Amino acid sequence: LEDMQDTFDFCYKVHYLPGKAGPCPLRGYAKEPQALQAKLQILDRQRREVLAQMQQLLGRSETLRDFLQQELAAWQERQRCACLGAPADTRLRPLEAWFTELGQGLFQLLKLLRALGELRLKVTYERDPLAAETPLLERRLRELLTYLLQSAFVVEQQPSMPNAFKRPLVLRTASKFSARARLLVRLHDRNHHMEAKIHIDRSGPPAGVGRDPPPPAAQPGFRKFNILTSSSKTLLAGDSPQDGLVCDFQYLTLKEQKDSRTGKGSKGSGEGPLVVTEELHLITFTLAYAYCGLELELE
Repeated sequence: LEDMQDTFDFCYKVHYLPGKAGPCPLRGYAKEPQALQAKLQILDRQRREVLAQMQQLLGRSETLRDFLQQELAAWQERQRCACLGAPADTRLRPLEAWFTELGQGLFQLLKLLRALGELRLKVTYERDPLAAETPLLERRLRELLTYLLQSAFVVEQQPSMPNAFKRPLVLRTASKFSARARLLVRLHDRNHHMEAKIHIDRSGPPAGVGRDPPPPAAQPGFRKFNILTSSSKTLLAGDSPQDGLVCDFQYLTLKEQKDSRTGKGSKGSGEGPLVVTEELHLITFTLAYAYCGLELELE
C-alpha cells in the first residue's frame, strides 16, 4: 500500500500539480489525468481492503477475548476451591500464553493503524476511507486492549500467612502475610517502571470491567487498617522469561488506625485489650501500565 501510494504521489507531482502555470509540456499530457484517476481508484480500493481486513481481525479478536474471559473465570473458580482446601490446578502458564499472544496481535494492529495514519498525512483525497474509519477502528481497538489488560491483572496468590495451618484469606493483625499479583499479558516497556501498589479498603468506585463491587468495609464496628512494610513494588520480569511479570508482596502487616476523634485521656481504638472479632475487608492491587503509547491504571 505504501509503495502504491508513493507511485501515485510521484506521478501526481510530475504530471499534474495544481497551481502550476500553464499545461505541462510533456507528450501525452492529456492522457495523464485519466491515468492518475485510475491509479487513485486502485489506491482507494486497496485502502478499503486493508481496513476491511482490520475490521475482520478485530471481530475475531473480540471472539477470542470472550473465550479467554471464560477460561479466566474457570481459573478463578479453581482458585476459590483451592483457598477452601480442595485440590485444584491453579497454574497460570496456559492463560498467560494465550493472553500474551492476543495482546501481541492487538498491539501489532495498533502499530498498523498508526502507520495508516502516517500514510494519510502524505496523501489524502475526497472521501478518503482512512479519514473516516481509522479513528473508529483505533477507538474500538483501544477499548479491546483496555478490557484485555484489566482482565489480565490477577491475584495469583491470595493473601496468606506463613503458618501452614492458616488458610488463605484469613489474616491476623500484627502477623506477617504475603500476596502476589501477576500480569498475564507479558508485554512491557523496559524504559517505563511499572509500579504496583497494594491497598486495603481503597476508597472510590472499583476500576476494571466485570468486577464485583467491594464489600462495605467501613461498616459500624469495622476497624480501619494501614498496610505496613513495602506497600508498593516495581513490576519486574522474573529471573527467566518463563517467570512472567509478577509483583510479590512479602512480610506485610496490618496496623489498625487510631481514632483521631477520641479525646485526650481516653483510650483510642488501638489501645487496651480487644475482643476477637471477624471482619471482612477488601485488599486491592493497582498497577500503572504503559506500553506502545497506551497508559492505564489496572486494578
